[in-house]
Amino acid sequence: MEHLTIDGHDFYNMVVNACNRLEEQKEFVNSLNVFPVPDGDTGTNMSMTFRNAVMEIEDLKNETIDVIAKKLAKGALMGARGNSGVILSQILRGISNGIGNSEKVNSAEFAKSIMEGSNFAYKAVMRPTEGTILTIIRSAGESALKSKKTDITELLSEVCEFSEEMLNKTPEMLPVLKKAKVVDSGGTGLLIILKGMYEALEKDIEAELNGEVLIKGTTTTKAAETDINEEIKFGYCTEFIIHSNDKDVTGFRNEISKFGDSMVVVNVDDITKVHIHTNDPGLVLSKAVKIGELSRIKIDNMREEHREVLELKNAEAYDSEKVTEDDEIKKYGFISVALGEGISNIFKDLGVDRVIEGGQTMNPSTQDILACINNIKAENIIIFPNNKNIIMAANQAKDLTDKKVFVIPTTTIPQAITCLTEFDYEAEALENVTKLTETMKSVKTGSITYAVRDTEIDGKAIKENDILGLIEGKIKEVGNDVYDVCEKVIADLANDEAEIISVYYGKDCDVDKVNSLVEKLEEKYADIDVQCSSGQQPLYYFIVSVE
Repeated sequence: MEHLTIDGHDFYNMVVNACNRLEEQKEFVNSLNVFPVPDGDTGTNMSMTFRNAVMEIEDLKNETIDVIAKKLAKGALMGARGNSGVILSQILRGISNGIGNSEKVNSAEFAKSIMEGSNFAYKAVMRPTEGTILTIIRSAGESALKSKKTDITELLSEVCEFSEEMLNKTPEMLPVLKKAKVVDSGGTGLLIILKGMYEALEKDIEAELNGEVLIKGTTTTKAAETDINEEIKFGYCTEFIIHSNDKDVTGFRNEISKFGDSMVVVNVDDITKVHIHTNDPGLVLSKAVKIGELSRIKIDNMREEHREVLELKNAEAYDSEKVTEDDEIKKYGFISVALGEGISNIFKDLGVDRVIEGGQTMNPSTQDILACINNIKAENIIIFPNNKNIIMAANQAKDLTDKKVFVIPTTTIPQAITCLTEFDYEAEALENVTKLTETMKSVKTGSITYAVRDTEIDGKAIKENDILGLIEGKIKEVGNDVYDVCEKVIADLANDEAEIISVYYGKDCDVDKVNSLVEKLEEKYADIDVQCSSGQQPLYYFIVSVE
């Protein structure tokens, strides 16, 4: 169908349809993970990021395109998960910037907005790598600008065709893709979005978001879940959004804090998201309406639906550790990402205030991290991402708050544990950050998992279900026995200067075999301190480190 211009209604249908298509094909995108390990989550991260964005515009179907684009961009910013999700959020911010304040756009204006999406994405990445999602959005923008089509449907058809051609060339740009015989996963996700937008225009689709996909809260603390028979002090879980030009919401936050607990108040530009458990929702709403217009009001009776509260975004994270005005402001607060009850408990024992459940298989969103920042009362807040795919989201959360937040770019669990054990509470924040950023580099990390498909990497033939030993994310050992492969990885890591070997075993390990392995290690490395802990992490049989 011909579209010489697109308005808000058209754009709404385009992005909702694209969201549905990405949700349907996210597992295919996940399967394109270069390494054959069970944590290929690019499709999941992009889908959850985009869905969070689309949920922000569900009630805006008949608004102008500029209003929808701005709300879409903000939703993506807050919901961004993983590097691919953060880059996607920047693409949507760029598109919104390119649309500006227009109520509708023609083909030239829409082409410009796609190019702006590329510009914003490249600015967000310190060292852009070609052959990735960045290449695909740049190709999309360049082809859009070069197109002579005045019909936006035809313009998008050309953009999709050119982007797909470029996607098929990504293995020639990145040798690692060529060896794995796959195209880039992030670029594939973006192409699915572009094709979904084109399909909505071409078929004149009136799109509705597919059935709700549950995104469970990901933050855990000491005693995060309340026993089902325990009395609930504040019975109504109340959530809403305030639309206001008043960016300073500190007064409002302080005012409602005395009316309940589990409070999260997150502000971005003219949107403030509020979550609180209270016995008087009407009173909280009456305070909120004084500073702006309210929308997306949701009130749940937790005494009737206690199970459901555990599925609300981060709500359970604050039941037992609420922040009030009476709490003392300490010098340092800590946030760490971890997967596995045992590892989470280790972090809590080391003084971490908020442990966000996530890592290889579930990257927390910008909003997850920001909610934790807002619920720690400290002069300085230190974040340990513990995964290279979470660092961008952590930095994005840091940029959305006026608190003093520092991200130490840890990429593994052992790095963060070492940083915490060597943290100097008497030193200044920057001194600690500088020191620990260097300290983490001395921690050599390995992990043991299994292959999810046949492939060949670095000359190693890998079969599905083979046991893989990785060192710093690269496959070093391939075998059939978990414990043998673990021993070999430790041998690869250990040297004459090693002082400590740390072993964290997962929930699928046999404890007796773990003990036998530790005895062998203690005998083999008599001069090195061997420490073993139950991490209870899924998918990864062992996480090990040598320092």
